[in-house]
Amino acid sequence: NGTSVKEFILLGFPGIWQFRVSFVVVFALMYTLTVIGNASIIALVWRSSNLHTPMYFFLCNLSFLEIWYTTGVVPKAIGVMLGTSQTISFSLCILQLFFLLSLGSTECFLLSVMAYDRYLAICYPLRYSSLMNSALSVRLALSSWLGGFLAISLLAFLTSRLTFCGPDVINHFLCDIDSCLALSCSDTRPVELATFLISIIVVVASCVVTLVSYMYIISSILRIQSAHGRKKAFSTCSAHLSVVTIWYGSTMFLYVKPSAQNSLDLNKIVNTFNTVVTPLLNPFIYTLRNKEVKLAV
Repeated sequence: NGTSVKEFILLGFPGIWQFRVSFVVVFALMYTLTVIGNASIIALVWRSSNLHTPMYFFLCNLSFLEIWYTTGVVPKAIGVMLGTSQTISFSLCILQLFFLLSLGSTECFLLSVMAYDRYLAICYPLRYSSLMNSALSVRLALSSWLGGFLAISLLAFLTSRLTFCGPDVINHFLCDIDSCLALSCSDTRPVELATFLISIIVVVASCVVTLVSYMYIISSILRIQSAHGRKKAFSTCSAHLSVVTIWYGSTMFLYVKPSAQNSLDLNKIVNTFNTVVTPLLNPFIYTLRNKEVKLAV
């Protein structure tokens, strides 16, 4: 007969004021650099005709996604750590969860599409322009966005049906699925099962597509006779491989598990890396060793 909880209190990173202010400064700086870096990639590709290729089209989609992904986390997290915006209503909590998980699922699909694009470019260089034309690029990107949001719709609906009787304190700076399951006073097994199945479909399946693509890519690179040719071919996909390793490592830790057994404090650290650090690294990873981007700049 408990009263249903209507809002939650986000704990953030508890500690002394100076400790929390230092986190705020770091988060604000990384958020600013993330938005500037990813927006610069979009502007650069739009302005430079030599970058109007499928690879950079997918990169623009990824940069656009990263801007919104980190925007869904950092401004609220800063308010939580400053103590000015620690409460969040139940509906906004579910909305943030849906928004972040949908964008995360979309990123998984986009990374697998980008791996497939690199597979075609390296394994079928002469037929690449006909195999990966602009129409197919648009369809693959659109499918990634639709698939990501549709995959999380059921999970968000099931989470919204959970009952929360108290406590109402979330040991995090955002609403994530593990925190909601830990606070719910109703049966969470359907949500845990849905989370596990969707994680298998979205994360593991897209990771398998990516790994298979890179198996073929590496096999093709090793068959190139000249060392210069091998180095040039590998440089075209090494940046994407770095992003894939970082993203899938943290995402599998967070979501590919049969139940919510991870420590919430540990989840908080991994989520920080996943939602704040990775979006910042993407523009630098893709541009620092890319001659085409340097030339466009």
